[in-house]
Amino acid sequence: MSDPYEILGVRRDDSDVTIQKAYRKLAKRHHPDLNPDKPDAAERFKQINAANQILSDPALRARYDRGEIDGDGAEKQAPRQAYRESAGARAGAAHGFSPEDLESIFGGGFGGRRAGPAQGQDVQYSLTVDFLDAANGIVRRLSLPEGRTLDVTIPPGVRDGHMLRLKGQGRPGRAGGPPGDALVEISVAPHRTFRREGDDILMELPITLKEAVLGASVEVPTITGRVRLTIPPNSVNGAKLRLGRRGIAGGSQVVELKVVLPRMAEPALAAFLAEWEPEHPFDPRAAMEGAP
Repeated sequence: MSDPYEILGVRRDDSDVTIQKAYRKLAKRHHPDLNPDKPDAAERFKQINAANQILSDPALRARYDRGEIDGDGAEKQAPRQAYRESAGARAGAAHGFSPEDLESIFGGGFGGRRAGPAQGQDVQYSLTVDFLDAANGIVRRLSLPEGRTLDVTIPPGVRDGHMLRLKGQGRPGRAGGPPGDALVEISVAPHRTFRREGDDILMELPITLKEAVLGASVEVPTITGRVRLTIPPNSVNGAKLRLGRRGIAGGSQVVELKVVLPRMAEPALAAFLAEWEPEHPFDPRAAMEGAP
């Protein structure tokens, strides 16, 4: 059994906003895709999600604080309540009433009328999805503390922090009323290669000095698969090339070139540059300003 407050590193009196910030920070830090060399990352990530499912739901958090459920969402025995129910049943039996008779008499309050139908409460959950799954859309299965599962359709292009509403998947209604809804907040895990800016996907592409000077045709990854990109001759470090409609919802993929020098010494290249005189000399630092 685990304490959700300890797992997320928050206090019992912390606000919902503080708890959500702590959850997002931990979920992104321990996401299995970002920790392939840590075999315990998946289990840690699972614990973080389970703790957040308890603390992000006001009803479940209140029940946990009252000791009605444990850190895994399982029901706890409530001896005091069981005693009251048993005592009430014995008292009724002593006067010739069954528990059903007492419920019939007192179920609706002192007025003798039952409350009318009422809609069930909404419940809130959090779900972390991979960057590419958020970009392209996917169906993810969400395990709920009470043992149920929900198949959540993640629409293509969903943003970090987006709230999905699943009709009728919340708490059961009362007296025949409709159930509440499930609210699923989406947290998008960061990606090693891509980042999102609006509907555009941005990435850095390492290229060699030779590719920058002479130009080249190279393969680059996109959110939907690899494509070929033409690097023009004399491309400078930091130049940006655009792949149209390779982003989200018609956006582009912006590729920023990063010239990378070889790690090992290249004597032939060094000898060539030592003797090389450019046909069009220029000073790359001419525009810099500073104290004389």
